Amino acid sequence: MAEKIKVIVSGAFGKMGMETARAVQNDDELDLVGLIDIRARGEHGGNTVGNHEFPVQVENDLDILIKKVSPNVMVDFTNPQAVYNNVKTALKCGISCVVGTTGLNEVELKQLEKLALENGVGVAIIPNFAIGAVLMMKLAQQAAQYFPDVEIIEMHHDHKIDAPSGTAIKTAEMINSNRVPNPVRNSREYERIAGARGGEINGIRIHSVRLPGFVAHQEVIFGGVGQSLRIRHDSFDRVGFMPGVLMTVKKMMGIKGLVYGLENLL
Repeated sequence: MAEKIKVIVSGAFGKMGMETARAVQNDDELDLVGLIDIRARGEHGGNTVGNHEFPVQVENDLDILIKKVSPNVMVDFTNPQAVYNNVKTALKCGISCVVGTTGLNEVELKQLEKLALENGVGVAIIPNFAIGAVLMMKLAQQAAQYFPDVEIIEMHHDHKIDAPSGTAIKTAEMINSNRVPNPVRNSREYERIAGARGGEINGIRIHSVRLPGFVAHQEVIFGGVGQSLRIRHDSFDRVGFMPGVLMTVKKMMGIKGLVYGLENLL
């Protein structure tokens, strides 16, 4: 029997962190060896994974946890303020990283890629772990060749810190890679309320909605002469992200350098 992959989860008290911890704990190929959260005060990890026989407590110091359990992979679901330093620490210790936290900029991504290569490990930056969301992005990329006029609406729960979402930014980048933008059609347009037309990435407008009751949803709207095309994906429960998370953890064991987007692992 193959040796299990040793995994730690950073951001263990968050909703995605808790769901990930449970999924890893229940996977026969993975071994959940540690949990970390900056808010931890030595709580029993069984409350996080839903198994009171789970022997690990939740730590609050990443360096100490790494030295204690020597993991193969760290999964990070923290926040944009913490993720860069967390991943940098893990990569320097020769630990592959799977990152679901959004907010990393281009300079940080290049630095993490350099660190990963220097230490012979991989780092996966995944804006969205839902297989359906990846298909939505790929279909939007293909449609952009025929419908260059497009806007994106992304909707998330009201506790999401950053806007727009990493998925929306990634979608816009993929669309722009496969379209020739039309000239601005309405040069006299102005906003009576600042921000009414949303943010803009290379000519693509992105609108962010934050409301209770939502999880993660995105609609890409294309407009053409006499017609429109809408491609939409809805995540109703975080458990839907787990197949993508587990697949990424397993695949990163054989990868060195940076992987950006789940579509590059499918």
